Amino acid sequence: MKLDAVGVVSTDLSKTITFYKLLGFSFGELTSDGKHVESEPSEGFARLMIDTQDVIEAIIGETPRPGNHSSFAVNYSSPDEVDDVVKKVAESGFMVVKEPWDAFWGQRYAVVEDPDGYKVDLYAQLENH
Repeated sequence: MKLDAVGVVSTDLSKTITFYKLLGFSFGELTSDGKHVESEPSEGFARLMIDTQDVIEAIIGETPRPGNHSSFAVNYSSPDEVDDVVKKVAESGFMVVKEPWDAFWGQRYAVVEDPDGYKVDLYAQLENH
């Protein structure tokens, strides 16, 4: 078994794609109806699927909404990369929920929020762990 994909809902697909590109995701073409996009597949990594709110509401029968806790995390190659990504997110006007810090469990950690309120953990192993 392997986790294949993680999905988020967007009220502004263009803005949401811009946010996730800052985190390092790359995307293929939007579907012909302009309501769904997936990150480019990468060996060993789950895809990120972004759907418009109306698509998901039709599937689950209620308005989708993010939780107050991260639904997924992105692992970076170095603590400096975490810091750089958080800086780009902030400079682009997106929300930084928790600035980078060295967590007691041995990772450089930060939390950012996408345009629709989904919180995303960003982390990298600290060199001394």
